[in-house]
Amino acid sequence: MYIDYYGFSAKPFQLSPDPKFFFGSSGHSRALAYLRYGLSQGEGFIVITGGIGTGKTTLVKSLFNELDSRQVVAAQLVTTQLEADDLLRSVVASFGLPYEDESKAILLRRFEDFLHGHAQRGQRALLVVDEAQNLPIRSLEELRMLSNFQVAERPLLQSFLLGQDEFRHTLQDPGMEQLRQRVIASCHLSPLNTEEVRLYIEHRLQVVGWQGYMPRFSESAYAAIHQHTRGIPRRVNVFCDRLLLYGFLEEVLEFSDEAIQTVGQELMQDEQSDGARSRTGNSGSLLRIGQAMEQRLFELEETVETLFRHPEWQDAQLERMERRLMQLEPTVRQLQRRLADLAQRVEGSHSADGVPLEEYPQS
Repeated sequence: MYIDYYGFSAKPFQLSPDPKFFFGSSGHSRALAYLRYGLSQGEGFIVITGGIGTGKTTLVKSLFNELDSRQVVAAQLVTTQLEADDLLRSVVASFGLPYEDESKAILLRRFEDFLHGHAQRGQRALLVVDEAQNLPIRSLEELRMLSNFQVAERPLLQSFLLGQDEFRHTLQDPGMEQLRQRVIASCHLSPLNTEEVRLYIEHRLQVVGWQGYMPRFSESAYAAIHQHTRGIPRRVNVFCDRLLLYGFLEEVLEFSDEAIQTVGQELMQDEQSDGARSRTGNSGSLLRIGQAMEQRLFELEETVETLFRHPEWQDAQLERMERRLMQLEPTVRQLQRRLADLAQRVEGSHSADGVPLEEYPQS
């Protein structure tokens, strides 16, 4: 809709992580430097933490774009609510190795042979574990044990651990002492400040062809957006996507404080569930249901994208995709019920006003 109106080549504020939109704020640039440093060392653990939506996944995708496949074989583990034995299977599967119906001893031997084989070809193995805060302590200890594989005193496996804020507390557990000793660098991603929000917005717009106008932003608009989003990149994306849609519908070419406040109020109303609960019998808001479905759809898109890049992983991933599709079904049904209920209430409201629903303009 607004893409053509503003002359963009694509959506500048999509929610799915895309490395071409990576913005090097002071915190993100430091985190990327730590990841690069870790790669140069070829050993130990690198830990990157940050709140929901602060850009951890985009950071890793940016790093993956820099990897030389002739030197590094990399795998990413996203589903981390796993016990120790299941974690080992998932790690083996992430590197494209057979894992079904095998004992732990066989899997360990198979994985060690895999690591030695790549080492002989001059390649190092890198495992990126996303959502690491979901891992039980026993599973983290399993990861540490996997880092013991060596040849000529050189580690064969290196791991990057990405997690939300609570993962920092997990690492302080007394049982994590040995793993902490192997962490060679760690970094925490904080929200963007006001100036970084301005640069972040302009960077993403420039990626899709923005020339500094059409649309324009008032000087105080960026500070207002920062106030509404608290500087969290994902929230900035949601806000600016809605703002551009508002601009298209209202034919706005310059976003003033008034436009920012209007969109902010709309989003705030979406997030408030009190009124929705009173009208739907405390059954929850459409926003939360939609967000749950959006998150699961995003996970599916990520998996499909990975399969296209690595066909050899298909056997390991198809079962996971089927589970996610099954998880989506009740969410879709619940959303359909909420939409039907909303339509009935809208129709009742129009009838009460004495205006037939059919006479309203159709979009």
